[in-house]
Amino acid sequence: MKVLVTGGAGYIGSILTRLLIDKGYDVIVLDRLFFGLDPVKDILDRIKLYKDDVRWFDPSILKGVDAVMDLAALSNDPSGELDPAKTMEINYRGRVRVANLSKKYGVKRYILASSCSVYGFQDGILNEGSETKPLTTYAKANLMAEKEVLPLADKDFSVTVLRQATVYGLSYRMRFDLAINGMTRGLYLNGKIPILRDGTQWRPFVHVKDTSNAFITVLESDVELVNGEIFNVGSNDQNVQIFDLARRVASACGVEFRYEWYGDPDRRSYRVSFDKISERLGYKTRYTIEMGAREIWDALQNGLVDPNDPRTITVKWYKHLLETRDFIKEIEIDGKLL
Repeated sequence: MKVLVTGGAGYIGSILTRLLIDKGYDVIVLDRLFFGLDPVKDILDRIKLYKDDVRWFDPSILKGVDAVMDLAALSNDPSGELDPAKTMEINYRGRVRVANLSKKYGVKRYILASSCSVYGFQDGILNEGSETKPLTTYAKANLMAEKEVLPLADKDFSVTVLRQATVYGLSYRMRFDLAINGMTRGLYLNGKIPILRDGTQWRPFVHVKDTSNAFITVLESDVELVNGEIFNVGSNDQNVQIFDLARRVASACGVEFRYEWYGDPDRRSYRVSFDKISERLGYKTRYTIEMGAREIWDALQNGLVDPNDPRTITVKWYKHLLETRDFIKEIEIDGKLL
């Protein structure tokens, strides 16, 4: 089976791509490579790579593709506010374009990467049928994309939306602007965990390998179980308040719990039920918060990841690219433009 992964060189995509390869899938990656080639450099002989943009790529690359996993997006809430219009162009219109072209070119399955951030600020345990209250451009773009791609579903074109919890864990395109990852980095560099005020906000979490496996679970499930459906991706036992999360990260790293506050009070707070994906598809997570924090801590201790690499803080890297106009530079491999 041939699978196209947009954003396949990203934080989640670089993990998902390798899992697909290991399972024997024929993988195509479409990515702008804003963070460089390194996340996929070691697997170039095992994938077909297109350096391109979801807004204008040549749709002929969809010929013969069986499934599309659509992850390409400007990542996270702060990045989405750098240029809200651009965020809507890519995260909403770009992904709707991918879905429509996928259907036109005979792709059988389309899976959209969305986010639990669409729930915004709400009390109680939220499920896929709960009211959505997106508070940021990033969350609003996700919800708008969901609402336009789901009606495309029919007997010949399966559409599934995955609302992912906040992701954590090591990746080939490492990010330290995610809660658990950033807490671990702060503890390593300064001996203190940075906590976004006021620490009482709830957030669900999921390891990057677990959320990647959710895409594969959907791909390998019977169509009637996933077509036209939304699934929250995570586990019920990883709904955690941020201050408690910080304590758990420190404990996992074997370091005294010390912290420092930063930022304005977080407007987002939500707890999410993951019963649907578990009961309908038999999906289970394998990694815990402690396991994720510890693997990052060990990688930092052993010099396997650079805590000061500017590419690991998404919003800062986007600002750098905008200032230097590197958004328009091409990347060459063996003298050939991708």
